[in-house]
Amino acid sequence: MPPLTEQRNIKLVLEYDGGRYSGWQRQNRKEKAKGEKTVERSVSAALRRLFGREARLTGAGRTDAGVHARGQVANFRISSKLSCDRIQHALNAFLPGDISVLSVEDVPGAFHSRFSAKSKHYRYSILNRRAPPALLRGKVHHCSYKLDVDLMRREARELRGRHDFRAFQNAGSPRKGGTVRNMFSVEVKLDRADGIISIDMKADGFLYNMARNIAGTLIDIGRGRLPAGSTAGILESQDRRFAGQSAPACGLCLVEVKY
Repeated sequence: MPPLTEQRNIKLVLEYDGGRYSGWQRQNRKEKAKGEKTVERSVSAALRRLFGREARLTGAGRTDAGVHARGQVANFRISSKLSCDRIQHALNAFLPGDISVLSVEDVPGAFHSRFSAKSKHYRYSILNRRAPPALLRGKVHHCSYKLDVDLMRREARELRGRHDFRAFQNAGSPRKGGTVRNMFSVEVKLDRADGIISIDMKADGFLYNMARNIAGTLIDIGRGRLPAGSTAGILESQDRRFAGQSAPACGLCLVEVKY
């Protein structure tokens, strides 16, 4: 066991393929009791193996089952003299291949990966072509039908700014903390070379399944299931029933958390 020293607050930036996991963490005691595989549990096990004791891990974003991350942030407190480089090297040696620690750094004691966050960036990726993906299978949502990207882009503009996003929160979700969020930007881009449509959403916070519900609504508008001009009315309704489908988890990725 490494020698003890004063307690440190250590920040991790993580990348992971969420395909094999039941999310970052289980949301209630019943789900935790099932012992399902989560990213948090895997990282905590690696920390326990490295330090020989428990380290409470807190994540910035509670990504759902199947959701990926390129920039998930987590922090934990530990008394150890191990350098950040050695911690990173050891954790990556202990973790499975679908989880990678991109960086490790000491941060002030007041830092909290979730509550100190100023903004989060999610990206939803759609493969819009007839043929299903092979190389990108499990990383994109395949839409074989034609999507009107220009219309999706216009509708996305209605989501910018400070709004009550209750209509894009899953029914039955807890109301703690309110449902008003500030959406800094929503951009819909098409890469014509590979047929990938990206929906990039940056906000001060996201409600439960909000990013997937926004993506699903824009997809429904883009394929004509919902009429043009729907987005403003959905926001005003504050009713989940008026929004579109919840897009599959495989297309969503937590890109970055800013502090």
